[in-house]
Amino acid sequence: MRRLTVFSLVLLVACVACPAAFAAGQPQKDILMLHSFGRDFKPWSEYAKGVRTELNRQSPWPVNIIEHSLLSALHGDENPEGSFVSYLRALFSKDPPDIILSMGAPAAGFVQRHRQQLLATTPMVFTAVEQRRVQRSDLTENDAVVAVAHDFPAIVDNILRILPETKTIAVVVGASPNERFWLQEMRREFAPFANRVSFEWYNDRSFAEILQQAPALPPHTAIYWHSLNIDAAAVVHASETSLSKLYAVANAPIFTFDGSFFGQEIVGGPMHSVLNLSRETAAVVVRILGGEKAGEIAIPASGFASPIYDWRQLQRWGISESLLPAGSEVRFREPSAWQIYRIQILIVAAVILLQAGSITWLVYEQRRRLAAELVTREAMFELTQMNRIAGAGELSASIAHEVNQPLAAIALNAGAALNWLKAKTPNLEKARDALIRVVSDSHRAGHIITSLRALFRKDTEQKGSVEINKVILTVLELVRIELEKYDIAVHTQFDDGLPPMTGSEVQLQQVVLNLVMNAKEAVQSAPLPRELRVESERTADGGVQVSVEDSGAGISPSDLPRIFQPMFTTKPNGMGMGLAICRSIVEAHDGRIWAEARAGAGSAFRFSLPADGT
Repeated sequence: MRRLTVFSLVLLVACVACPAAFAAGQPQKDILMLHSFGRDFKPWSEYAKGVRTELNRQSPWPVNIIEHSLLSALHGDENPEGSFVSYLRALFSKDPPDIILSMGAPAAGFVQRHRQQLLATTPMVFTAVEQRRVQRSDLTENDAVVAVAHDFPAIVDNILRILPETKTIAVVVGASPNERFWLQEMRREFAPFANRVSFEWYNDRSFAEILQQAPALPPHTAIYWHSLNIDAAAVVHASETSLSKLYAVANAPIFTFDGSFFGQEIVGGPMHSVLNLSRETAAVVVRILGGEKAGEIAIPASGFASPIYDWRQLQRWGISESLLPAGSEVRFREPSAWQIYRIQILIVAAVILLQAGSITWLVYEQRRRLAAELVTREAMFELTQMNRIAGAGELSASIAHEVNQPLAAIALNAGAALNWLKAKTPNLEKARDALIRVVSDSHRAGHIITSLRALFRKDTEQKGSVEINKVILTVLELVRIELEKYDIAVHTQFDDGLPPMTGSEVQLQQVVLNLVMNAKEAVQSAPLPRELRVESERTADGGVQVSVEDSGAGISPSDLPRIFQPMFTTKPNGMGMGLAICRSIVEAHDGRIWAEARAGAGSAFRFSLPADGT
């Protein structure tokens, strides 16, 4: 039992630490996020952003969030809602989402009005909505609520606590249906403060009028920003932009109820926490996606979080931190110049000298390194060319055979053509055929010479599209006579569906040539049968792999780690550069080369190269 408990704890820690590992292979979850006003309207846009972040963090499944906006919320016109419902039903009739997530009160009301027509059995989570805007009597067993609870008296208490001389509070609230509801609620909840402070309501003014009056507010005035989605002139506003404009001209401090506005214009106080609500919402969504019944999840409405204040605003409006409530957090505090630079001033001269010395040394070392790299690169090019020339000597028999064949055919066909033309009655047709064969064989000889010149020239930096099977066949044709000389049987197996790759055909020919010649030398003294196998195949990541296997004596396990090192060789007269050059060429093509000792006998050399775009 104890072992089982320990195992469960380890599994739990692994799930928490590596959710991505458990998400692999899980089915995707589709979430329909329904916005009240659109993706760019604060505070709902901030809650939506937070929920998206938390879902990606908490969900053990990959999530696909599909977002739509309820455009009628700004104007109170419910006539388009039927069309919007029909649109959503048509959109999700065949593939309904796993869950619906409504952001804000208008979206919640829309869903509750059309619950039976709008995916009635799909689980629904209402969030970023005040508890008074949810018709709990209309909730179904498929609905869960993650609501907040506004505390308007706490906002006024906060203003009067840190600004005790306040006489007027200007309330900025718009004229949309949702804002008209909150206007009535605020009038009712602010009423007990009427004997201490007066309230000026801006719901009946355009935003242009508000901006005109804000610079000339009477002394001891505070501004409470509730929301401004649409003003009295029926102009739609993005709250974030409007708040910044008001802050730029207002001569009074600004307060609000929602932490999404905090960070620039707001003094602070008790406010709703975007992070806390986003985490709670994501947790409820994950529980429902995991199989819990939405209607059985009861989450109490969250109130204001612990008070937070902007140090910069406290300084601007001369608010003493001693007046802040106990447990308050002050953010954006700017340290004094002495706190920042006390130590730095004492050591700045030494730092400058050290940096100058370090920079001079680094520049010197950089130049040395670049010079060494140039020398190394030139040496590698020369060794590569020497390796090709050495290979030319070993392949001389094959080269002579390949060139002699078309030359002999040219001589034979030319002689035949002359004989046909010298006859009493020249046979022009047969002479023409012989001359055609002469032209064809001369082209073949020229092609052989061109291929050999390309193999041994130095223009290795030219790159283009390369077919690896063609490279292998060209090399095998060159070494055919040399392999037949030692009775070495060649077995090939090529994948005809290999993708093309970008590289130097000459360099890759040299890699295959070196590997094949090494394999030839490994088996030429071995007892019969002597075998060589060359294969090409596609790798798991879409690239290309080439294998050259032999039936020789094999490679000692102790030599495998050093086999590709420069100057290491097991041949009596070897230089130890062939395989090092192969590795240099393969790595220059972003590939990998390695050697293996075969289970029976012999060895295998393999290299892999990425295909175009991998």
